[in-house]
Amino acid sequence: MVSPRLTIRPADLAACHVLEASGIHPLLARLWAARGVTHPDQTRLAWPSLLPPAGLTHSAHAAGVLADAIQAGKKLLIVADYDCDGATACAVGLRALSAMGADVDFLVPNRFETGYGLSPAVVDLACRHRSGKPDIIITVDNGIASVDGVAAANAAGIGVVITDHHLPGDTLPDALAIVNPNQPGCGFPSKNLAGVGVIFYMMLALRAELRRRGVYAADGGPRLDALSDLVALGTVADVVKLDANNRLLVTQGLQRMRSGRLQPGLRALFAVAGREPRSANGFDLGFALGPRINAAGRLADMSLGIACLTTDDEAQALEMARELDNINRERRTIEAEMREQALAAMEEPNASAGATVCVFDPGWHQGVVGLVASRLKEKFWRPTLAFAPAGDDEIRGSGRSIPDVHLRDALDLVSKRHPNLIRKFGGHAMAAGLTLGKADFPAFAPAFDAAVRELTGRDSFEPVIETDGSLESGYANADVAGMLQQQVWGAGFAAPLFLDEFVVRNQRLVGEKHLKLSLERGHQRFDAIWFGHDQSLPEHIQAAYRLEQNVWNGMVSVQLVIEHAS
Repeated sequence: MVSPRLTIRPADLAACHVLEASGIHPLLARLWAARGVTHPDQTRLAWPSLLPPAGLTHSAHAAGVLADAIQAGKKLLIVADYDCDGATACAVGLRALSAMGADVDFLVPNRFETGYGLSPAVVDLACRHRSGKPDIIITVDNGIASVDGVAAANAAGIGVVITDHHLPGDTLPDALAIVNPNQPGCGFPSKNLAGVGVIFYMMLALRAELRRRGVYAADGGPRLDALSDLVALGTVADVVKLDANNRLLVTQGLQRMRSGRLQPGLRALFAVAGREPRSANGFDLGFALGPRINAAGRLADMSLGIACLTTDDEAQALEMARELDNINRERRTIEAEMREQALAAMEEPNASAGATVCVFDPGWHQGVVGLVASRLKEKFWRPTLAFAPAGDDEIRGSGRSIPDVHLRDALDLVSKRHPNLIRKFGGHAMAAGLTLGKADFPAFAPAFDAAVRELTGRDSFEPVIETDGSLESGYANADVAGMLQQQVWGAGFAAPLFLDEFVVRNQRLVGEKHLKLSLERGHQRFDAIWFGHDQSLPEHIQAAYRLEQNVWNGMVSVQLVIEHAS
C-alpha cells in the first residue's frame, strides 16, 4: 500500500472575494475559487447559461440530415456503447427522436462478440436488424475511430451520423456528419461533454432545425429538459471533467430527480439501490445507479439497461431494475474473486517491482477486468492493465491510470516501438482498452513498463491527496454539510476534503472493518467514521475528512468521513 502525500489547494483570494461579494456563502466561495471558478457567472447553473449547440461543429449540418430523414420517413438506428454513458446516450436519442416523429430503434454491440464501436461486424448486424435495414446509423458515445465500420456502412448503402466525445485518431471516418467537441477544428468551449452530453446537444440542434422548418412553433417541440436526469447520470458515470457546462447539466438533472420528476427506470434504480431521489447527489449517480447499469454491459447485454431507461411502465421498470441489481451482485462476487487472485499474483517475487502493473489470468472474465485494474491502480498507485481471454488466441485488457501517466499515449508508444505487439487499442488519459495475442503477453508487459518509464522519466509514483486545508470551526455543522451535499462535485471538481488536527477520544470497530471514532477539536466533539480501515489510531491525529450529514431516527447530525489520517 502506498502512503499518500497531503497537500492544500492554493486559495485564489481575489476570486474568492468576487464570489463572496455576489452573495455566495463564504465557504463555497473559498472552495469554488480554489477549483478555478473566478466569476459568479460560472456558478449560475440554470438552463439560460448552457453553452449554445451552434458552437458544436457539424451539429447544424447533422440536424439537417436527421430532419430530412424524419420528414422522408427513413429508418434510423442508434448504435450505442455498452457502458452507462452509452446506455443513457442511447436512451436520450431514442426518447428525443421518437418524440420528434422519427422511426428509430437501437443496436448495442456485445462486448464479447463484436467488441467496441461501429465495426463492420456491427454493420452486418444492423443490416439484419429486427426492425429492418436502417437508412441511417447514428452512433452515440462511439464512432470517431470507426473508419472501417463507416466504410462498411457506406458500402451497404447506409449513411452514418457520428456523435462521440472520444479523441480521434489520425484518420476520420467518412461519415455524413461528425459531432464531437474533440474533433480537429471544433471550437466548442467545453471539450468535456460525455457521450450523453453530445447526443443531448445534437437533439437540441435537431429541434431547432425542425422549428426553423416550421414543423414546430418557435418555442415548440418536445421538452428536452425532461431528459436531463439521463444526461446527469451518464455524465457522472463516465467520470468526465465537471467543467461549468457539465456541472450545469448534472445540476439540472439532480434538481429534476429531487423534485420527483424522473424516468421510471431511474426511479426503480433508486429503489433497488436503497437510495432516496429527493436527496439525490452525484455520489448516488456514480456509485449506486451507474454500476447497476454498467453491470449489464459487463456480464450480459446492455440492451437490458437501455430497456430499463426507456420504458414508461413503472412495474416493468422495477422488474428490470431488480434484474440489473442481481447482475450487479454477481459482478461484485466475480470481481472480488478476481481481485484476490490478482493481489496474490502481485505477492510473487518481482511482480510489483516495475513502474506499472500488468496482470492476466486465463480464468478471468473480460467484462470485469477494468474494475480489477482500477482496484490495483488504487492500491499500488501505478498505471495498471488487467487481461482476460477473448476468443481462441486473443486476450483483451482494460487499463486504468494515474494523473502522471497518459495511458493511451503509453499504449501508442508501445505500438510504435513494437509494431505488431498490440492488435488494437483505444481510450484516453485515464482509461484504455487493448487486444493482444495470447502468446504476446510475456513480451507486452515489459514493453508497457518501458514505455511508461520513457514517457515520464520515472519508475515510481506518489499519490497526492489534495485538501482544502482547515475547516473554519463555525462551519463544522450539519447545515453546512447539507449545503455541500447539494452541490455538484466530481471529476476535475473534487468534493471538499478538509485537513485538521484532532484528539481521538474514542474508537471502536463496526462491522469488523470500519473504524468508528469520537474526535475532539477545540471545544467541538464529532462523530467520525473511516470506512474500510480496521487499524486503531494514536491519540493525536491529523485527518483529511469529508463533512457529511448523518440522518438517524429522523435526527440530522454532522459526521466526519475520514479519507486519511496519520
